[in-house]
Amino acid sequence: MSGAALGLEIVFVFFLALFLLHRYGDFKKQHRLVIIGTLLAWYLCFLIVFILPLDVSTTIYNRCKHAAANSSPTENSNITGFHATATPVPSQHPCFKPWSYIPDGIMPIFWRVVYWTSQFLTWILLPFMQSYARSGGFSITGKIKTALIENAIYYGTYLLIFGAFLIYVAVNPHLHLEWNQLQTIGIAAANTWGLFLLVLLLGYGLVEIPRSYWNGAKRGYLLMKTYFKAAKLMTEKADAEETLEDVMEEVRKVNESIKYNHPLRKCVDTILKKCPTEYQEKMGRNMDDYEDFDEKHNTYPSEKSLVKLHKQVIYSVQRHRRTQVQWQILLEQAFYLEDVAKNETSATRQFVHTFQSPEPENKFLQYFYNPTVEWYWECLLRPWFYRILAVVLSIFSVIVVWSECTFFSTTPVLSLFAVFIQLAEKTYNYIYIEIACFLSIFFLSICVYSTVFRIRVFNYYYLASHHQTDAYSLLFSGMLFCRLTPPLCLNFLGLTHMDSSISHQNTQPTAYTSIMGSMKVLSFIADGFYIYYPMLVVILCIATYFSLGTRCLNLLGFQQFMGDNDMTSDLVDEGKELIRREKRKRQRQEEGENRRREWKERYGHNREDSTRNRNVHVDPKESNLSDISTNRYTQ
Repeated sequence: MSGAALGLEIVFVFFLALFLLHRYGDFKKQHRLVIIGTLLAWYLCFLIVFILPLDVSTTIYNRCKHAAANSSPTENSNITGFHATATPVPSQHPCFKPWSYIPDGIMPIFWRVVYWTSQFLTWILLPFMQSYARSGGFSITGKIKTALIENAIYYGTYLLIFGAFLIYVAVNPHLHLEWNQLQTIGIAAANTWGLFLLVLLLGYGLVEIPRSYWNGAKRGYLLMKTYFKAAKLMTEKADAEETLEDVMEEVRKVNESIKYNHPLRKCVDTILKKCPTEYQEKMGRNMDDYEDFDEKHNTYPSEKSLVKLHKQVIYSVQRHRRTQVQWQILLEQAFYLEDVAKNETSATRQFVHTFQSPEPENKFLQYFYNPTVEWYWECLLRPWFYRILAVVLSIFSVIVVWSECTFFSTTPVLSLFAVFIQLAEKTYNYIYIEIACFLSIFFLSICVYSTVFRIRVFNYYYLASHHQTDAYSLLFSGMLFCRLTPPLCLNFLGLTHMDSSISHQNTQPTAYTSIMGSMKVLSFIADGFYIYYPMLVVILCIATYFSLGTRCLNLLGFQQFMGDNDMTSDLVDEGKELIRREKRKRQRQEEGENRRREWKERYGHNREDSTRNRNVHVDPKESNLSDISTNRYTQ
């Protein structure tokens, strides 16, 4: 099994990243380089999270093997006798290989490739691809030029931070600049920025994720929140439609002013291809005018203005399409939640849907998830399942907050993560070590990554499911993942005291920390910022628990869902009326379709039979009259 676990996880993580990217991105419409860049960024970050527990178990085995090799024969026999009664050990010493053992030399190379590839993506390639994808240029050269100009300030900021660290090391007389130290300075600069953002996102996720499941178990809460979302989404949908109309009007004017033989006509045709089909058909009716552009002294738009218009078209069309799809999805959710509220008082305990799903149901799934099972799950079991899950997640959150505030204490060991791992290390229970490490880092990753998926910076950054995320947001999420994952893993190793800079023990480090170098080059970062800054997670958790950020946004005019707010109640009532209106509209459509179907089934066959009989069996009188009229006409 040596190396088999590593290979299996590499394959599994790839398909996991591919599945998530397919949910949020659009493989058919988006550029291949955007898909490949985002997939590679997500894949590398998920890979670090899944492979790190194997690195921990392998490191514990190597430490044990090294200690057993350096111990005396008497000590070795005593150790063997002690562990023979605790756990069955197949070898002559307790350091038996774990099932997922990775041979020496593989992990350092693996981490070096993964880490530096992700850093190249997040600091160089993905920012450039962001500007390139969002650019309105009509040629590859124009898009590259725009991307370089936009990223000049961006790259200059990070060079300034790296330069500050470099000056600190150069001025310090006790330090001498070497290549390894320069590498460590770069890693420290990147991890410092990532840790700063990591604590902010972690403090939000540790509270919001358990609370979301607890509130989801409340009857009517999800329905009220869906009404609230419907009111906000309708406003955004109307604004997107108005913006699209205004942009299409500008395109129409440009299309009419620039004729077929104008040098900028190719640019206009490129813009028209990005417009919706119905607008292309309207504008195509005026394309029969072959009047030369220089016969009239008109003012024509410049190429720069066309680049700006092209960028506006891409953005407005994407936003309009996204709001339309999200509105349909929200309607389905609202109808289903209303069905759940209606079926809670059902005496038959059979779940009845108001509207049937437009997609054909899977017969295998329909057999096991029948109306009775659906009623018990939706109306009885799901609320209790959400409450239990919320309690479990809350316990995990408390453990994380306590460990973040105490992980620097090594005597006594106060971090609960370190306590659990050290207890398992004494018995060399590698399965437990890997499961505990995986659950811990997976929970931390969920708190951080789910916040990345939830946050929305106006319409500038927005991850929307059902293939509605634009290229800029996909690339931006890849950048965030690549910047957050390395400090997240270092923070986890610090919580478990697997990082020697935290435990202050002269033990073999993990392969992951070995590629980071010694952070002692920057002592004020290693002994100050990395240790005391994570304590701020307590303040952020308190602020999130009391919804201080939500209240501040509400005061600034950004409506947020709050139960004790008049604005929230008004928007809930507005959304409820919108959903009721859409429900009546869909009911009328289904009633009309049912009447047409019944009419066709009842009278359609009779009409076909009568028509067929009329053509085959002709009345003799009608045939005689037709012959007489024909003869008169010929005479």
